[in-house]
Amino acid sequence: MFDIAFSELVVIMLVALVVIGPERLPKVARTMGNLWGRMQRYVNSVKNDIADELAIEEVKKLRGDISKKVTVIEQATQEARLTIEQEILGAQTGRSPDAPDEQKPSVSQSSNTSGKPV
Repeated sequence: MFDIAFSELVVIMLVALVVIGPERLPKVARTMGNLWGRMQRYVNSVKNDIADELAIEEVKKLRGDISKKVTVIEQATQEARLTIEQEILGAQTGRSPDAPDEQKPSVSQSSNTSGKPV
């Protein structure tokens, strides 16, 4: 993170030992360790919060996509059901649902009883 080499770390420790003194150095080191750990936990917490927010947004988008697809499937299913019902109704009445209503030709007998062809 900070790119501190081991030799640089040793120099920092020696300067701290001289400036702070040997009797207070353990307490300062413990305090610095606690502060460092607290900072790491805070940074990790922020990273997790950001990742959670991104996941929530992704789930919302996915939910919207799924509901659109469900709507399309429901419409297709309803259209298919109506088509099948029309075909069943047409089969029951004896005509095709695509054919227009046709008048059946009426069969009428001629009232010519003389027997002569006309």
